[in-house]
Amino acid sequence: MSTVVALIIRNIKLFFKDKGMFFTSLITPAILLVLYVTFLGNIYRNSFNESLPEGLNLSKNIIEGLVGGQLISSILAVSCVTVAFCSNFLMVQDKAKGCIKDLKISPVKSAILSMSYYTATLISTLIVCFVATVICLMYVAIVGWYMTVADVFFLLLDMLLLVLFGTALSSIINFFLSTQGQISAVGTIISAGYGFICGAYMPISSFGDGLQKVVSFLPGTYGTSLIRNHAMQGAFAEMQREGIPAQVIEEIKDSLDCNLYFFQNQVKIPVMYIILGITIIVLIALYIFMNTLRKKI
Repeated sequence: MSTVVALIIRNIKLFFKDKGMFFTSLITPAILLVLYVTFLGNIYRNSFNESLPEGLNLSKNIIEGLVGGQLISSILAVSCVTVAFCSNFLMVQDKAKGCIKDLKISPVKSAILSMSYYTATLISTLIVCFVATVICLMYVAIVGWYMTVADVFFLLLDMLLLVLFGTALSSIINFFLSTQGQISAVGTIISAGYGFICGAYMPISSFGDGLQKVVSFLPGTYGTSLIRNHAMQGAFAEMQREGIPAQVIEEIKDSLDCNLYFFQNQVKIPVMYIILGITIIVLIALYIFMNTLRKKI
C-alpha cells in the first residue's frame, strides 16, 4: 500500500510541477469562462427572452440566473473530461522520456503502476475542477443565485462522476500513446471536439435529427445534462413561482438539453445517473483488462 501511495504522490507532484501540463489543464475552463461571459452572455439573454410567449416577462435576476447556470454548466461539463486528459498525459510522458522503463524494472507490479496513474489523474483533475467550480459559483452568486444546497451537492456529485468517466476514458486512450506528438494531437482533438459532441458548446437540440440520435448514444451527453439540470434547477423553480407556465419552462428545458430524448423517449435524471455509472464501471474494467493483457503478452 505504501508503494501505491508513494507513486500517487509522485504523479500528483509531477503534474503540478510541470507548468506545461498544469497550465494546459487550466486553459479550457479559463478560455471558456472569458468566451462565454464576453461573447455569448447577450446571446443567451436574448434567447431566453425570445423563448417566452408574448406578454410574459422574466425579471432581470432570473434571466441572469439562467444565463449563469448555462455558462457554468458548459464550462464544468467540458473541464471534467479535458482536464482529465491533460492530467493523464503524465503516463504518456513517462513512456516518451523512458521513465516507465525504470519503474518497470523495479519491484513495482504493473497493476500497482496502472492504479497509481489512474488515482493520481483522478485526484489532480478533481483539484483543478473543484477550484474551477468555486470560481464559477462565485460568478453565479454575483449575477443571480437561485441554487439550493441540494443543487450544489448534486452538481458536485455530477462532476465527480464526469471526472471518473474522463479519467477512465483518458486512461484507455492514453494507453496506446507513447510520444509527445501523439499527446499534442490527442489533446487538441479532445479540447476542440468534446465540447461539441457532449452538447456543452451548442445545445444538442440545435443539431440535425441524425446527429441528435448519434450523440444520444454518448454517455458524456448525459453528464452534461445532469450538470445543466442542477445548475439551472433553482432558476426554473423561481420561474414557476413567478407564474411562468410549466409548458413554457419545459420547452426551455428542451432547448437547453436539460431534457434529453433517446429516439423520442425522454431520459429521466435517475436513468442518466445509471448510464453514466455503468459506463464508468465498464471503462475501468476495460482499462484493467488491457493492463492485464499487456502483462501476459
